Amino acid sequence: MIAILDYGSGNLRSAQRAFELTDHEVLVTDKIDVALAADGLVVPGVGAFAACMEQLVAINGHEIIRRRVESGMAILGICVGMQILFDSGTEKGDHKGVGVLDGQVSRLRAPVLPHIGWNSVEPAKESKLFAGIEKESFYFVHSYAVTQRPHSAQSDASRNTYTEYGERFLSAIESGHISATQFHPEKSGKAGERLIKNWVETL
Repeated sequence: MIAILDYGSGNLRSAQRAFELTDHEVLVTDKIDVALAADGLVVPGVGAFAACMEQLVAINGHEIIRRRVESGMAILGICVGMQILFDSGTEKGDHKGVGVLDGQVSRLRAPVLPHIGWNSVEPAKESKLFAGIEKESFYFVHSYAVTQRPHSAQSDASRNTYTEYGERFLSAIESGHISATQFHPEKSGKAGERLIKNWVETL
């Protein structure tokens, strides 16, 4: 079973429909026991970093994520749901994230923001997320991102995928049982569907 964490942020229904294409049971939930028991937990997110963190903490979502990471259970963060997995974010002040990935989310140095639309990626070697879709483009909507090389709080090893927009930024990460994308796979057509299936196949 795949759980999509409902903490008041993210395109929950479109995400649910996209993950249901994998023929797995998909539940949108804010229940701790359901989120902890799921084979895979999806953490969506739209809007500002601080607001998402506040909403996440309100349902103890940060503890759900940390407990899953400690237990080696799979997580997929999407857009701001990726950003809040890191140590901190600088959108409208300095704010703490969940901290299961090491790094800071900062404003992109680009001539036009937000970064909206399709863009290509440079997949990490041996990436499982991008198997078979290494040359595809994905749909982005954001102004902030991680621009330094990150790593997991539990391991220095991670497979990092990058994209260029004004500067080079992290567009996906695979670190242990943590996976995350800065783009929206549920809005990225056939390539996004394949990425979701690739992740589900790792569960």
